[in-house]
Amino acid sequence: MTYVVTEACIKCKYMDCVEVCPVDCFYEGENMLVINPNECIDCGVCEPECPAEAILPDTEDGMEEWLELNTKYSEEWPNITVKGEQPADADDWKGKEGKMEHFSDKPGKGD
Repeated sequence: MTYVVTEACIKCKYMDCVEVCPVDCFYEGENMLVINPNECIDCGVCEPECPAEAILPDTEDGMEEWLELNTKYSEEWPNITVKGEQPADADDWKGKEGKMEHFSDKPGKGD
């Protein structure tokens, strides 16, 4: 098992999860974060920290596509170990459905 970041993170990118991760397995895209499933130690400390409830175990139904997305972009985006600034409109996007159409494959700034 590993944890993955899902669609709920898109355009929210709160980054509270980054500070608690003991193995620094978060990677930053332009408008969301991903977890490297090969680095994640399945401790679960990040899951309750996410205000958008975007982090889920990959054992839940329908997580295959998110496991693939997290794997792919954790190899391309910069590692992030320090909480950065969330987008100014993050709270406006929290809880919205259908955010995948806003997904950006561009990398974030990293630390």
